[in-house]
Parts: sequence; C-alpha cells; structure tokens
Amino acid sequence: MLEVGFKQSRIRETPHITRTVFHAYFPPRANNNSSSTDGHLRHQRRRRNRTGPASGLIGGGSSQNNQHQASSHRDDHERLLHQFETRLSARTRRVVCPGRRNPDDFRPGERKARDLKIHPSLSFECSASVILWLCLSSFAHGQSPAVGFTNPPAADAVVLPKSVPDPIEPFNRAMWSFNKGLMTGVIKPTSRVYRFVVVKPVRTGIGNFGRNLTYPGRLINNLLQGKWSGARDESYRFVCNTTVGVAGFFDVGTKWKISKSDADFGQTFGQWGWKPQCFIMLPLFGPSNERDTLGFAADTAANPLIYIAPYKFEANKPLTYLGPYTYFNYAVMYNDLSDSVGEYVRFSQAEMDPYSEIQYAWTFARENRVADFQVKGEQDKASLETLESVFFTYKDPEFPGHGRTRSVRIPATGKELKFTFWLQPGKSSVVYIVPGLGSHRLAQPAIALAELVYKNGFSAVCISSAFNSEFMEHASTAAMPAYLPVDGHDVHVALTEIDQYLNKLYPDRLGDKALMGYSMGALHSLFVAATGPTNQLPAAPKLDEGGLIQFDRYVAINTPVRLLHGISKLDEFYRAPLEWPVTNQTDNLENTFLKVAALSKSTLTPQTSLPFNAIESRFLIGLSFRLILRDIIFSSQRRNNQGVLQHPIRNFRREPVYQEILHYSYRDYFEKFAIPYYWAHGLDSTAEAMEKAGDLRTYDAALRANPNIRIIVNQNDFLLADEDLAWLHATFTPEQLTVFEQGGHLGNLFNPAVQKTILEALSGLQAAPSKATTLPSAKN
Repeated sequence: MLEVGFKQSRIRETPHITRTVFHAYFPPRANNNSSSTDGHLRHQRRRRNRTGPASGLIGGGSSQNNQHQASSHRDDHERLLHQFETRLSARTRRVVCPGRRNPDDFRPGERKARDLKIHPSLSFECSASVILWLCLSSFAHGQSPAVGFTNPPAADAVVLPKSVPDPIEPFNRAMWSFNKGLMTGVIKPTSRVYRFVVVKPVRTGIGNFGRNLTYPGRLINNLLQGKWSGARDESYRFVCNTTVGVAGFFDVGTKWKISKSDADFGQTFGQWGWKPQCFIMLPLFGPSNERDTLGFAADTAANPLIYIAPYKFEANKPLTYLGPYTYFNYAVMYNDLSDSVGEYVRFSQAEMDPYSEIQYAWTFARENRVADFQVKGEQDKASLETLESVFFTYKDPEFPGHGRTRSVRIPATGKELKFTFWLQPGKSSVVYIVPGLGSHRLAQPAIALAELVYKNGFSAVCISSAFNSEFMEHASTAAMPAYLPVDGHDVHVALTEIDQYLNKLYPDRLGDKALMGYSMGALHSLFVAATGPTNQLPAAPKLDEGGLIQFDRYVAINTPVRLLHGISKLDEFYRAPLEWPVTNQTDNLENTFLKVAALSKSTLTPQTSLPFNAIESRFLIGLSFRLILRDIIFSSQRRNNQGVLQHPIRNFRREPVYQEILHYSYRDYFEKFAIPYYWAHGLDSTAEAMEKAGDLRTYDAALRANPNIRIIVNQNDFLLADEDLAWLHATFTPEQLTVFEQGGHLGNLFNPAVQKTILEALSGLQAAPSKATTLPSAKN
C-alpha cells in the first residue's frame, strides 16, 4: 500500500550546479513477528450518534466479525452508495443518469484549482516524495482515537528542523513557474535535438572540459575553508586531466581514483558563519538564498574565462566587462542540462508541489555540516527494505520521453483527465497501471512498471492515483477521496473513457486488457475486480451502452487489506521520533536530514547499507506520507473549503496554511474532513461505511469468485498484519497469490525474481513479439 523509496535523480535546475532530488516513497512496514508494530494495535468499535457525524468513529471490527458478515457487506455498500446518490440528486434537484454525477453535486463552492504535489500511494505511495521538505511546526493531537486507529501518545508533538525563511514566497513561486515553463517548453525540446546531434561521449567530454576550467574557484575555496587535502586533490586532478586528459576533455582523475572536492563561495561564506535568512528562486539558475547568490557572483569572478578577451576593458563600455569566451560557460551549462532536463521536467510534473520540496531540501543540501552516519540503536529491516524501492526505476533514460500524453473528458466532471501511454506497433494486450497513494502517472515506479511490461510485449497506460491532485481535480466525483466505492468507481470510469479513446484512435491495436495496481492502486484494482464482473453497482455509468470496461486480468502488487490499518501505521511511523528523549529530538532529526542530503549526492546500489536506525527509517516513511496528506487536504479545501482551516488558501502563499494542515494526521483527515463531507452529502452511517468499504474482506465472496486475480505481497510489509496475510492465504489459491518473505512495502520491485513474478501474472494474455518493442516516437 505504501510505496516508499529514495529516488535519486540528478536534476540540473541551475546550469552551474547539479541538483539532486532525493525522493521518498516509503512503504513503511514492520516485521511480521514484531510485536512493537502490528501487535499492539487494538481495534474497538464505537457507535456514532445517528444525529450527525462524530469524531473517533472510524474503526474496524474484529476479523471474525468481518468474515461472518462478508457476504452481506457488498449489499450494504450498494445500498448506502445508492442512498448517497439518491439523496444528493434530491438535494440538487437534478436528473442525473446513473454513474454520471454532476461535478457540482460533490463540489459545492468549488474553487479554481491548479495541480499540486503528492507523489508519490496508499498504494501508499509517497509518490514521490522528496525526503526533504517543508518547514513544519509542532504537531499536537488531543482528540480521542477513532476505532481502527492506533492510540496516539499523550503528547504527540514532532518539531521538525526549520528551513531557510521564505518571506518572498509569491515571487519565488512565480520564478519557479517561469523556470518550469522554460525547461519544459524550450530546454527539453531543443535538448532532444542536441542529444541526437551530439553523442553521449562528446557531451560527457564537454562537461569534463567545462569543470576543468573552473578549477581556480575550487582551489581558492578549498583553501579558504581550510580543506588542505581537498585543495591538493583538486590540483592533482587538474594537472592529470589537463595533460593526460587532453585539456580536461577526459576525466582521468576519476579513473585514477583521485577524489573530487567541490567547493564554492556560498559554502565558504557558510563555513564562516553566514546563516541564510531568505530563500530565493533565481530565474534560470533555480534555488538559492542571499548568501549563495552573492557566492555565485564571486564564483563567476573566479572563472578565468571572464578575463580573456580580444579587446581592452573600458569602464564606459559595458560590453567590454565580460570576455566573449565567458559565454562558453553557458554552452557548457546547456550541454549539462541536456542530459538532466527530462528528469527535471518529469519531477516538476509528478510532484503536486515540487516548489515546496525543493525549498525545504535546499536548506540541507547547502548545509556545510557533516552528518554523523553512526547508527545508534537497532535497525528495522522491514522499513529499511521499504526505502529500497528507490532502486526500482526505468533502465532506459529515454523511455519516459517516448510516452504519449493525451486527455479524455470525464462525463461526471466535464473536465479533461490526462493519461500517458506507450503503445506497441502491432496488436497486443494493454496493461493499465494505477499507482499508489497520491502518486502521479509519471512517478518513478509507475514508469518503471510501464517499461517492464512494454519491454516484454505489452502496451502500457498510466493514470494518476485517485488521491493525486490531478485526478482529484479532474476526475473525482467527490471533493474528498476516502470512500473506496466512490474512489474505485471513479478510477473505473476514467479507465473506461481512456480505453474507448484509445480504441477509436488506434482500432485493432488493443488486445486483452489487464489492470495492474500497486499499493493503494492495488486496493482500487481489487475493488474493480470485485465489482466489475457484474457491473451492477448503482453508480455504474452506461458509457456507449457498454457499461464499464471489463478486464481480463487483475494484478495487485503490495496491496493493503484494511485501509484504516494502513493509515494507522502511517501515523504511528510519523510519531516514531517521540521515542527519543525530548532533549535529543531536534538534533537527531537534523542529523537524519543531513544523512538524507549526503546520500542524495552519492551513488546508491541495492548493496548499499542505509545508515538509519528503526526510528529514523520509520519516521522518514511516515513523514513522506504526511506530506502527501498535506497536499490531499490542500487540494480538496481549495476546491471545497469546509471551513476547518483557519488560514486563507492561496496558491502563491502556501506556507501558513501548509503549516496548519501539517498538524492533521490521517485519522484527523477522516474524522474532521471526510466524515463530515460525506455526512453532508447524504451518506448515512459514514464511519461504519468507510470502515467496511476500505476492508477487502468486505468483498470476500466476489474476490473468491474471480479467477483472474493475481496478488503479489511481502511477508514483512508493515501494511499487512498477521490476520491480513491469513485472509489472503484463505481467500486466494496458490496460483493466484505469491508471498515473498522480504521486501517491506514495494522494496523488492527491483529484484529480478519479483519482476519475473509480475510478468508471470500476465501470462496467457497476448503480447507482441519481442522485436516489436521498439519505442515509438512521442509525436505519433
């Protein structure tokens, strides 16, 4: 359900510095035999007052109770959903065809919205985050716990390290938008031509040559910072690369294992005690602050090319201030950007609010402090394995760019929903991929799965999670994603519209259809599997008189069984730092972030031992999902403000409301936002309905009856309790269910054995011959 991972992607947002974006989609999970996680969760049932919604009412009944009532739960949900729609229709006094809800029915007072971040998956995927993020204040919760949620500590207050202040946030966000447009509309398309003309070895050589020229600046700053060994190493590298490396075109210093020691004036000023007080997003050059901006000017002055000119310097002629060879630096910058701009653009599109992630990450990326990598305390194998989901990525760097993005109109909302697809040249089966909690269609694991199936003869289609702002603001019939029958149905409708669009655009190219979801996407996929065969839900739209799309195979990867149990684990993981002594919490959190920043600058492999103890690894997972929740609440309240938030909701000044939102846990989201919303829209017994609807055991009979389901899970996935694993074994045959002993949540997808299992789950469907998997042009 949770997909978590460090995603290390080299992003050159600024031409003069290579930026590293460190994402985390962490599917947190504890060992199956760990009594400290699953063992102490207690489930209690409370009855809510029939006169209105109450907090503390979302809960799960006992396993036995769920199993005894499984046969009747589906009928209950059909009745409740039908009642919900009937009351809503009566309130709005509109005639709405079944399944074609009017967007205004679910969006009273809807506001104009823009895409945000959430990256990213209950799948629980975070998508995507970056592990360095927004400045938060303390988190305090004092309300009574909901049924199905872990009882929180008496004092639930986690104080995160502060980021560099951002007093000019509106200006910075405007500059971020400008940079994003420049990268997307100019640099990316022209770099595609540049990469075609200038081959990779030549581009690498140009980058090496440009770095070699800036040796004087690195030498000066290493000396100013007292890094004598760094000055020595850089001098050795300069001599070797200039002589043997043909003026620096070849990097022989690295081959000879001579370490790099990058240093600039911004770092030097920081070591001398300058603490930045104002974050600045520079046009073209990206994230900075007042200290680093001045440092960048000094770095420019240290570039020897600035002093080489075929004409004399004249004070009254500004054009003589810079030598013509100075512009070679910009050529080198463009050369370096050409290889990283694609990832930059993908990141800016996949995250709901990439600006906030970069703004916070910049604080620790530019810290001139050394992290303490000593692991103090025990490690948690399951959560560490979850972090390894970062290693599951696409192998061909050009693959994302070959995808084609189109949009379809969703009948119930009247808006266009984007999707991205890779179509085989000939007829083949199509795999529709639904990502984890809050993840975007361009999230790393979604694209990696698309590449995996495409390279093996299948066409691939990716959509965003129902908890991602792109889907929420264009395809959701409810302003508040939380109720599985509504969210799952919305996903089903969107997939139906996409399938019809592709069939019209590419007749006779689409064969059998498979639905593949991971984490939260897996939960949605299994809901479709349970309700799709009969297509009799009251909400089922009659699209072209053919009903909703029918799938020939359902593949659920690392699915949660109980939504509320997974949510409880996310809140529990976020509170992990409370186990530290109060006096050490701030220092320990800062050191954790410094370790993340340092790791983001290094090359990680599956053999890398991550230097996090149990508290740190669980907290990183919990925090990444807390940021996803922040974006879910912001997006929903921007469109349908329930009056819960005290701060104004503004697109260009988000920090105040972000800090307020981050006080809310997942439990709070259900109690203070989702339950009141559905209650106001006519769904009786909301707390009980959400609890049952988010439990796969509710659909036991329908899932047992569907032979086309394939499930892949890990024994130590923290989202699965022992009772959940027992239900999976009892419900599905050995041919349908594969359980790996290790991997945490989505942490073993890079493993060839797991990838082989994923492909075997598609066996029996028509695939194109291997020779037909040549990537198409994105323009086709």
